[in-house]
Amino acid sequence: MLYRVGSLALKPLAHVLYRPTVTGVENVPRDGGVILASNHLSFVDSIAIPLTAPRKVSFLAKSEYFTGSGLTGIVTRAFFESVGAIPVDRNSSRAAQESLDLALEVLREGRAFGIYPEGTRSRDGRLHRGRTGVAWLALTAGVPVVPVGLRGTAEIQPVGSSWPRIARVSVSFGPAIQPDAYRGMPQGRARRELTDAVMAAIAALTGQERADSYNELPADGED
Repeated sequence: MLYRVGSLALKPLAHVLYRPTVTGVENVPRDGGVILASNHLSFVDSIAIPLTAPRKVSFLAKSEYFTGSGLTGIVTRAFFESVGAIPVDRNSSRAAQESLDLALEVLREGRAFGIYPEGTRSRDGRLHRGRTGVAWLALTAGVPVVPVGLRGTAEIQPVGSSWPRIARVSVSFGPAIQPDAYRGMPQGRARRELTDAVMAAIAALTGQERADSYNELPADGED
């Protein structure tokens, strides 16, 4: 209910303020488990995708967003719940596996899950090498991966900025990539090749320069 109320309130406002250009929504299956794999440029990416996708999309969010106190804590928690976020403790020694387990549960329930294969926001604007968790999820759950290309979100809230700005946003949903073609391969190779195919599809949607390196979380742990 909170998601529906939040979506009804935020979608018209977002379209008026940011006038997003949205293409390829027909590529997103309307039911069944599906992964939406996107480039990651800004904090607002996890808002832009749910507000433009044709179905509810769940993302992971750090648990601190759900445990704050006072009015700010209440508002923050309500906001993240309204956009379908799922809390995860990033300080846990099993954070990576727990994140994948939560995502797998979402997919096995026939829902849509959003993921950033780069792992964290790109600080230099390039599209970094994808981590293979996205392929593990697709192969384990047997669900397609829809590549998503975001443009303009970095201008809304640049890294280090406290308040959002007005900027034009583009969200492109590409054709789904099916995991079946990778099932006959050794597991490690299948995950790497499927992940690389997803990243190539994202690059085609965004036009970003590619980087051969992984994108590392900064020392302060900020996402």
